[in-house]
Amino acid sequence: MPKKIVKRDGRVVDFDKRRIEDAIRKAMLSVNRYDPDTLSKVMDYVIGAINRKYSGEVLPHVEDVQDIVEFALVKYDLYEVAKAYILYRKERERIREEKMIILEKDYVDEVDKAFSLNAIRLMASRYLLKNEKGKPVEGPKQVFQRIAVLVAIPDILYDREVFDKEGGQPKRTIEDFDVVTWAGKVSIGDFKLNEHHLKRMKLLYDELNLQGKMKISWSELWNKVSKGLFNKYGEKADSYYNLMVEKKFLPNSPTLFNAGARLSQLSACFVLDIEDSMISIMDVAKEAAIIFQGGGGIGINYSSLRPEGDVVLSTGGIASGPVSFMKIIDVITDVIKQGGKRRGANMGILESWHPDVEKFVNAKNSEGMFSNFNISVMITEDFWKSYNQGRPYPLVNPRDKNVWKEVESKSIFKQIAANAWKTGDPGALFKDHINKRNILKSALGEINSTNPCGEEPLYPYESCNLGSINLYEFVRFGAKNEKTLFDWEGLRKTVQLAVNFLDNIIDVNNFPLASIEAATKASRKIGLGVMGLADALYALKIVYNSEEGFAFMRNVMEYITYYAMEASAAQASERDSFLLYSRSAYPKGDMPFEGFYHREWWTQDWEKLAKFIKENGMRNSEVTTIAPTGSISMLFDISSGVEPQYALVYQKKVSVGQFFYVDQELERRLKEINVLEDEILRKISDNGGSLQGVRDVTEDIRKVFLVAYDVPWWDHLRAQAEISKWVCAAVSKTINMPNWVSAEDVEKAYLFAYKLGVKGVTIYRDSSKNEQVLMTPTQKAGGYVAGVENMTLDMMKSMEIFLPKIEVATGKKQEEQQFFLKLPERFQKVMGTEKFEKCPECGSRNLAYGEKCARCLECEWVSCYIA
Repeated sequence: MPKKIVKRDGRVVDFDKRRIEDAIRKAMLSVNRYDPDTLSKVMDYVIGAINRKYSGEVLPHVEDVQDIVEFALVKYDLYEVAKAYILYRKERERIREEKMIILEKDYVDEVDKAFSLNAIRLMASRYLLKNEKGKPVEGPKQVFQRIAVLVAIPDILYDREVFDKEGGQPKRTIEDFDVVTWAGKVSIGDFKLNEHHLKRMKLLYDELNLQGKMKISWSELWNKVSKGLFNKYGEKADSYYNLMVEKKFLPNSPTLFNAGARLSQLSACFVLDIEDSMISIMDVAKEAAIIFQGGGGIGINYSSLRPEGDVVLSTGGIASGPVSFMKIIDVITDVIKQGGKRRGANMGILESWHPDVEKFVNAKNSEGMFSNFNISVMITEDFWKSYNQGRPYPLVNPRDKNVWKEVESKSIFKQIAANAWKTGDPGALFKDHINKRNILKSALGEINSTNPCGEEPLYPYESCNLGSINLYEFVRFGAKNEKTLFDWEGLRKTVQLAVNFLDNIIDVNNFPLASIEAATKASRKIGLGVMGLADALYALKIVYNSEEGFAFMRNVMEYITYYAMEASAAQASERDSFLLYSRSAYPKGDMPFEGFYHREWWTQDWEKLAKFIKENGMRNSEVTTIAPTGSISMLFDISSGVEPQYALVYQKKVSVGQFFYVDQELERRLKEINVLEDEILRKISDNGGSLQGVRDVTEDIRKVFLVAYDVPWWDHLRAQAEISKWVCAAVSKTINMPNWVSAEDVEKAYLFAYKLGVKGVTIYRDSSKNEQVLMTPTQKAGGYVAGVENMTLDMMKSMEIFLPKIEVATGKKQEEQQFFLKLPERFQKVMGTEKFEKCPECGSRNLAYGEKCARCLECEWVSCYIA
């Protein structure tokens, strides 16, 4: 067998017969003719023919091999497979050519091939570094390489030959180092170090040196690195690289933008602190601008600012209140584009006791106001006491702590719900839940703010580095008639490596402010989350909102958190714990999530892990979160975060025409039953991307492949709650509601969320604009999918949250009745206010909403800064 093969671009690479076998298998599957024995016979013939023709020094060309495959398929009377293979070959050729145009180069490498055309378009528009003329200076492969080698740098500095955990080393003189001279001349394994890599390496050495933890001088270290004595860490860089290119994990977008590049600001989310003075307000505005420039978003709790109408003693004037000062940040956000990529994002928070809470709740009623803000009311425990007892609720001036006035807490709650029904804001944050298992409460007091999407409750000036695991990548499809399985062991290995990845990011991060660096390194919070949940459930044939679906969500998150914490504790044994560890609740045996305190929920040995943490400490105060993944999930062509798919099929316009975007797992299943046809795809697209009511698809597929509006809002909340049980930080999830729900339902949703124990909630009620492209049966007919049995409504009843009686829809054809559950006619069709009527980049009205983000299904624009 030849050892090498010539690619289309002239490169000579290793010959791998598995690639041939995989292509033939795909062709067989596409026409429902897959048979392992037949595949084996075809492969034997193909390899034999290649051996006979290329037994000498002449190397086979990839085109020649494909010709042999076509002949072999015809020889074995596999005419349909041969046709599929030829069409596949031509389609691949078309895709290759388009990728070369997009990337502005004359070949495609293995990474370009591994990512879809959609993903390549997104990378080219958003993630590739460009020169001053806007031309790409790298391809997708180079993006992942510059990230991987940066992430491997701390592993060298923490090598036992270099690092002393106890810190008893003499502090060596800081040495000058010319990064420009050495840039591109030294490698770690196969990965070259550029000047930005070298700069971060030198700064990390200097930091650890000042702590007395460096055993050797910088000159000695650099001498070893330049001579290749640390090339073993090339394997570690390889593992980080493969984690990304094999589509198992991606860090947040700022890391993709900035790792190994000039800005080097790698964090996604920040919280700033504001005091009741003009100097503080202006300082925060400046700090926000710096963060936006580097690609981050911010959360600010404005509750320390005195209310509108209060006296300003220094000038004798009247205070304008916190809402007016939010406008300053809103304008700055508009003006500054993050690294030239997009505007920043903000979370504005006001606590329920503040005198301006009603003005805050209504802040987004006017068209265009605070378009760069998510806003949330931080509801405190005393609010709930007033709510439950029906007594007046005092609003308190933060300046002098005097009661400003008293209001009805239920009236405030109704206003929150009514405005969320109308605009999607405000969300609700539950302060008691946020701090109930707060592992740092004993050290730093209560948390009162979050990042813009609410999944990271943070102290002032903390930041968090986020990354998400692609659950769909761990689905293992069996051969025909074999069960599809989930690769738990593969997930464990990925979790452990991803924790190492995210912890290293803290060490090589160029923090925008010294105060942020200090606060972040004191707690070393990382946020490992997931994406592709919906696709994984589709593949495993589990209904999203079934009890089996909720159990999978709960168990997979427990599993990830368990092994993430184990990895962090192991890291602490080698590198030391986060600075605040001894003042945290870990030494007492506590954990930062609710699941630990309910043994009946356990599927892992948490006693064993708690003991391991006591013995070794923790490198990171928190390890898991569920963040929005709008853009990074699009790079992998999977569902976002923990959301159901928004649409399974939709029409997408590109420069060369139109095509149907199809969820990759649905595409695979439709191929299996041999119904992947444009006519069916058009029916699904015209049905709002939902399968419900589409008769051309079998019932078992229709039952499993639910989209966001097929799932009742109460089950969206249930999903968030089940996942939250095992998350250190919080969960960013949108509770999608069809247009026909009432403000009363939103109120019940917020109350249900609180009683479920989640840390915050966001709803988005579909606006049902006439121009809206995607409209599912649920949105059109005012009903939910029938037939999913679970305990959610029983849970609501036990909490004394009652919905109107649900009935099977009437007035429909008999064969359609099973697809809808209809609520009473009090739900009138109304026109709400949506956050974006059309995409600001391409003008399309084909928008999807989830995870507090809007996403354009045409040009892939995403409003969320983390995505």
